[in-house]
Amino acid sequence: MHFQRSIFLLILLLIGASAAYSQASEPGPIRSSPAYAEVLLRRTRLQADLEAFLADYTEANPKIIDLRVELAAINKSLDRVYAVKPTETGKLTLALGRLIVEQAALQTDLARLLRSYSGDHAEVKRAKRKVEIFESAINEILK
Repeated sequence: MHFQRSIFLLILLLIGASAAYSQASEPGPIRSSPAYAEVLLRRTRLQADLEAFLADYTEANPKIIDLRVELAAINKSLDRVYAVKPTETGKLTLALGRLIVEQAALQTDLARLLRSYSGDHAEVKRAKRKVEIFESAINEILK
């Protein structure tokens, strides 16, 4: 019974999120691009994991915090995808989608490190540099 309720709530969450994005996004070529599909797949997995973890963990749990950070990064990147002109949708390749997903994961790692270390720590500096490298690659494709 609890499992069925969880599935029902997950479906409602996904429908609501999908409706919100479909109203705010450019229909057509952007939403049918490989980049959009890759990022949407990751966002859906994150939302499903978040819903599952929220049943057992509080908002202060590191797993919940990490999921929320990655979801925020993914949603911010989706806004960048939506901003692509319909005439330039050729830029929205699977490789771009994978870059966006990997960058969101790296941003989550960086946020996790920053919860434990100062910005001057060597691990934090390495993580920041990785995020910058992926950001540069994404910018190169989208410019």
